[in-house]
Amino acid sequence: TSSLLPGCRAAMPPSTWPERTSSTLSEAYYQPSLTAEYDEDSPGGDFDFFSNLVTKWEAAARLPGDSTRQVVVRSGVVLGRGGGAIGHMLLPFRLGLGGPIGSGQQFFPWIHIKDLAGILTHALEANHVHGVLNGVAPSSATNAEFAQTLGAALGRPAFIPLPSTVVQAVFGRERAIMLLEGQKVTPRRTLATGYQYSFPELGAALKEVIA
Repeated sequence: TSSLLPGCRAAMPPSTWPERTSSTLSEAYYQPSLTAEYDEDSPGGDFDFFSNLVTKWEAAARLPGDSTRQVVVRSGVVLGRGGGAIGHMLLPFRLGLGGPIGSGQQFFPWIHIKDLAGILTHALEANHVHGVLNGVAPSSATNAEFAQTLGAALGRPAFIPLPSTVVQAVFGRERAIMLLEGQKVTPRRTLATGYQYSFPELGAALKEVIA
């Protein structure tokens, strides 16, 4: 979460209004579905522990009144070098043991770390941006498609599935839900604000991460 101290708008032109930008998880806010498509105006945040937690995070970051331009960025799974989601996946995939998680049909909302940083910077610097932005890439992918693309980037097969029972045993019920269930999240408002993605496509993003 990054923010600038709030101030009084009355004596300040719009270009100098103070800003507050915070980041939460899109994959936890929107209800899992194999068919629904969610944008920034879609309902959510009230169906399980993690979604309620995101709602509380966003409420805690919100400042009262309208004297501060406020932006919330709901991010997908962040892809970057040196750790994070990819850090846990690389070894089995490099060994040719990677594959989809569970059925693989669940959507996998993702974003390259450069674009997440870019959206946060864009939200701070562009005075017309306010409200919720989905910090996800514009090209969606299922978990199986993600596994195949990562395998292709590494030059390795990626067809060995990780059964849901194993995921639940290793990660526990609550965390397993976030891996086994997904949602198709689109950055409609993010694109409408004029943000230009550096890595809109999954293949190019993964190649850069593992290079």
